[in-house]
Amino acid sequence: MVNVSGSNAPRPVRVPVRVLVVDDSALVRKLMTELLAGDPDIEVVGAAADPFIARDKIKQLAPDVLTLDVEMPRMDGLTFLQNLMRLRPMPVVMVSSLTELGAAVTLDALSLGAVDFVAKPKLDVARGLAEYADLLREKVKQAARANVMPLSPRQTPPRSAGFRHYRTTDRLLAIGASTGGTEAIRHVLAAMPADAPAIVIAQHIPAAFSGKLAERLDRHSRMTVVEAADGQQLLAGHAYLAPGGRHLRVQRNGARWQCRLDDDELVRGHRPSVDVLFESLAKQAGDNASAALLTGMGDDGARGLLALQAAGASTIAQDRASSVIWGMPGAAVALGAAQQVLSLECVADALLAPPSR
Repeated sequence: MVNVSGSNAPRPVRVPVRVLVVDDSALVRKLMTELLAGDPDIEVVGAAADPFIARDKIKQLAPDVLTLDVEMPRMDGLTFLQNLMRLRPMPVVMVSSLTELGAAVTLDALSLGAVDFVAKPKLDVARGLAEYADLLREKVKQAARANVMPLSPRQTPPRSAGFRHYRTTDRLLAIGASTGGTEAIRHVLAAMPADAPAIVIAQHIPAAFSGKLAERLDRHSRMTVVEAADGQQLLAGHAYLAPGGRHLRVQRNGARWQCRLDDDELVRGHRPSVDVLFESLAKQAGDNASAALLTGMGDDGARGLLALQAAGASTIAQDRASSVIWGMPGAAVALGAAQQVLSLECVADALLAPPSR
């Protein structure tokens, strides 16, 4: 075990944000150090080739944020992350390969408390490094502001436990999220009964990850959770996750709701976009809808939630205290789009509550 115990008291966000880069590749360590150092608000205080070196440097350098590789010698990144979040919680941004295995491992890391993730930089494509650098820097700076909690045992409710009868033929529920959202969505879905109204979900996530995320959410929910398909009918007791790289809209076909996927332009820098999903729901479902905007950086979803409120839908924003990043829900609150601002623990019940008309 790598012992990283120390004070767990929250540290104020410092400028520049102090970063420790942990990766077994000397080339990746050098590249990430150079990319991060290009931002005057970030200081790379050190680099480590494995978790044991990282342990000592965390104690010596007290970084604000860790970037952490998954595959490393002597101890894998997940084991190290688990020890770190149990003994000395701090913001961690995972660096993962965009492969099926990388997707599964990254989702494991997020469940253990990592704040966010970035793909491994493409060392042979120099033209893409500027865009990569902007993303990496922004995620590191946002991570420094995250609420990081000590790791606690997580229990997955069995599909038969706590069953609540809730019948509907017409209501639709919607969830939007970004940074910290994979775990927040899991928490909400785990509290849903097996026959809850259909739920449509937009989470900012790469295409290589969304299928694995849907599988993981399905294992933790009494509902059936799937990656949405174009033309798919929306059924009670099912949740539909927008595929990475595609917008998800809801449309009505006679008496039925359907998923509609497309590859239209990015909206607020994202595809899938929460605004796109929420605005389609406002037009198609109106006061038959309830929507929650969860943790995430930026403001995607805030205008869509406002459109839903104007259409008579019930609107919810996750509160600051329970959000990893209070960007998207905070933007919705600033717009006056949220009728309720709730802790994550209360979101599922609020979504299920009958609409007040």
